[in-house]
Amino acid sequence: MSCAVTLSLPLPEEFLPELTKLQPTEFQPYVSATESRPEFTFRAVILGCIFAVLFGAVTVYVGLRAGLTVAASIPIAVLSISVLRALGRASILENNIVQTTGNAGQSIAAGVIFTLPALIFLGFDLEYIRIFILALLGGWLGVLFMIPLRRQLIVEEHGNLTYPEGTACADVLIAGERGGSFASRVFFGLGLGALYTLFQNENLLGAWPGTPNYEPKWMPGAALRCDATPEYMGVGYIIGPRVAGVLLAGGVFSWFVLMPAIHFFGARLPGALYPGTAPISQMSPSELWSTYVRPMGAGAVAASGLITLLKTLPTIIGALKAGAKTIGKQASAASAKRTDRDIPMPIVLAGSVLLVAMIFFFLEFKPVPGAQAGWLANFAAALLVFFFGFLFVTVSSRIVGLIGSSANPISGMTIATLMATAAIFLVKGWTAPAYGALAITIGGVVCVAAANAGDTSQDLKTGFIVGATPWKQQLAVMVGVIVCVFSIGITLNAMNRGLETFRPMKVPVPYNLNAPIPGVQMQQQHFARTRFLLTEPNQSNQFVAGNQYVLLNALGSPILPDGKYLYNPATGNIEIQWSQGIGSEKAAAPQGRLMATVINGILTRKLPWGLVLLGVFLVIAVELLGVRSLSFAVGAYLSIGTTLAIFCGGAIRWMVDQAVARAGGSATETESEVSPGSLYASGLIAAGGIMGLLGVALKLYEAASGRELHLWFPAGSAPYRLLYHPSISVVMFALLGFSLYYFARKPLQNK
Repeated sequence: MSCAVTLSLPLPEEFLPELTKLQPTEFQPYVSATESRPEFTFRAVILGCIFAVLFGAVTVYVGLRAGLTVAASIPIAVLSISVLRALGRASILENNIVQTTGNAGQSIAAGVIFTLPALIFLGFDLEYIRIFILALLGGWLGVLFMIPLRRQLIVEEHGNLTYPEGTACADVLIAGERGGSFASRVFFGLGLGALYTLFQNENLLGAWPGTPNYEPKWMPGAALRCDATPEYMGVGYIIGPRVAGVLLAGGVFSWFVLMPAIHFFGARLPGALYPGTAPISQMSPSELWSTYVRPMGAGAVAASGLITLLKTLPTIIGALKAGAKTIGKQASAASAKRTDRDIPMPIVLAGSVLLVAMIFFFLEFKPVPGAQAGWLANFAAALLVFFFGFLFVTVSSRIVGLIGSSANPISGMTIATLMATAAIFLVKGWTAPAYGALAITIGGVVCVAAANAGDTSQDLKTGFIVGATPWKQQLAVMVGVIVCVFSIGITLNAMNRGLETFRPMKVPVPYNLNAPIPGVQMQQQHFARTRFLLTEPNQSNQFVAGNQYVLLNALGSPILPDGKYLYNPATGNIEIQWSQGIGSEKAAAPQGRLMATVINGILTRKLPWGLVLLGVFLVIAVELLGVRSLSFAVGAYLSIGTTLAIFCGGAIRWMVDQAVARAGGSATETESEVSPGSLYASGLIAAGGIMGLLGVALKLYEAASGRELHLWFPAGSAPYRLLYHPSISVVMFALLGFSLYYFARKPLQNK
C-alpha cells in the first residue's frame, strides 16, 4: 500500500490496526515527561546507599566463592517497594532511584573481584586504599563514558536493544506501583536462608559439616563433596539447569577424570612432578586440584574468554561504529524535556580527563609496595586506561542490550586489555614484577568501568520505561559507587584474612637467608602479626606469636608451591605455610587467578605451559561439541563442592519447570526474572552472603582477641558426635531445596 493511496482514499476499519503498525509512534513512558513526582529524595538515596553497601559485600562474598555473580537490580527493586511503602506512599521514580543506587554495589564488586585479587597471586598485598581508589575511579569512568551513548542506545534503538534485565526491573516497578506484592517471597528466602546458614556455616554454629566429603577408595585422587550453602543453591536456580549442568560437567571432568588420571600415572613416581613440590602419591585430592587442575583451568577460562570475545566481535565492531556516530551527533545535547536531560557534556568531558589524571597521580605517588614503576610507565598506564576504558565501555553498554548483563563478556575484554598491555610492556622491556602489578591495575580499572557501564545501561533502560530523569539516575549511580567501594574493600580484605589458615609444614624445609632458594624472597624480617591461629590436623588449634618468624614469599619456586611461608630463624627451617583466604578452596577467585596467569605467562614466561595448553585444547574440543565453553571452563577450575551445590539449585529449577508444564502453565512463568522461585532464590543468596560475612567477622574477632570462640557443643561431646555427620548435612540441604521447590511453585499474590 503506497503512501499516496493511504492519504487519498478512506480505509475500511479492519485496515486501521495494520496502518497503526506502519506509523512511527514515540514511546510513552509510564510517568510522562510533563509530570513531576518525587524522585531524587533523601530517603530514596539513603535506602539505595544501604542496598549498595549490602549487595556490594554479598557480591564479593558469593563471587569469590562461586566464580560468578547474579544481577541485583530486581531484588533491590522488590525490597525498595516494600520498605518505602511501609514508610508512606512512595513514587515509582523514588523506587527507581533506590534500585539504581543500590545496583552500583553489585556491578562495582563484580569488576573488582574479577581482577584485583590477581595482585595476591602475583605475591603482592591487596591494600584497602588501592581497592577503594581503583574501584571508585573505574566506576565513575564507566558512568561518564556511557553518558554520551545513552540517547542512541536507550532512546533511538528502543525497539532493537531490549536490555532484558532493565526491562524486567521496569516491569517489577510498574507492578509495585499498581499494587503487586513480591517482597514477601524475598523475605522468606532471607529468613530461612539465614536460619539454615547459622547452623551450617563452620564459622558460626557449625552444627553439621558444611561440606560433606567422600573420597572413594576405588578411585584414588577423586573426591565428591558439596558446599551445602543457600547462596550456591540460589545461584544455581537463577542461572538454570542448562548452565548449572555445564558447570558440573566441568567439575566432574576435573575431579573424576583428570585428577584420578594424574594419580594413576604419577603415583609411582619417586619424586615431585612439576609444578608440584611433593610426590603425587602423598597428595590429597585438594592438593591435586590446587597444583595441577588450577593451571589447566586458568588456561581453559582464558581460552574460552577469548573465544567468547571473538564470537561477539561483529557486535563489538557494530557497537564501536554506533558509538562513533552517536558522539558525532552530539547525542547528549540539552533538551527541554525532563526525560531527556543528561549530565551536561562539559562536565562529562572535564570529569573524564580529571579521573584519568587522578589515575596517573595515584600510580605515581602510591605504587604497589615493592612494585615501583617510573613516571613514563604510569603515564602510559593512564593513557591505556582511557583508551581501553572507552573502547570496552562502548562495547559493554551496547552488548548488554542484546544479550543481557549475565552474558556480557567482561572477562574476555579484560583478558584482551591485559594481553595488549603486557605485550606493550614486553616490547619496552618492562618485565619486572612491578609491571605485572601495573598491568593488573590497568585491567582492574577497565574491568570495573566496563561492568558498571553495562549495569548503568540497564538502569537507564529501566528509567526510560518508567519515565525517570536521566541525570538524576546518573548522579544516583555515582553516589552508589562512592558508598559501595567502602564495603567492597573491607569485605575483600576480610575474606582474605577471615578464611586464611596457618598450617605446619608436613616436613620442615631447611632454608638459609644468605643463600635463598630460587623463587623465594624475604617479604618481612619480622612477621607483622602479633599472633595467629595455628591449625594442626587432628589437634586443638593454638595461638602462636608471629613476630618470631620471617615472612617469605614463593613465586615460581621449584621447591615450594606459590604462596606465603613462615621461617623460624631459631631452627633454620620453614615451618608454617600461610594460605590466604583468597585463592583457597573456599574462595577460589577463578577470574583473579586467570588474570595473574595471563600476566605471568607474557611477562615472566614462567608457567606450567603443558597444563595451561591442556586447558586451551580442552576448551576447543568443548566448543566443537557445540557447548558454551566458558561455563565448562569455570566448572573445571572450581572445586566440585561449588559446582555440585550450584547444580542442585539448577536441578530444582528443572523440577519446577516440569511441574508448571504438567499443570498446564507456560514455560515463561518460570523463565521470568520476576518469578516466585527467582525471588526466593535471591533471598537465599543474600542470606548466605550476609551470614557468611558474619562468620568471617567472628574469625577476625578471634584473631584480634587471641581467643577461639565455641558457639556450639564442644568437639568430642556426645551431642556433637550425634549431629556432626555428613548425612545430617545432606538431609538439611535437601530440606532447604524442598523449601525452594515449594515457594517456587506457590504463585505470587497480586492486588
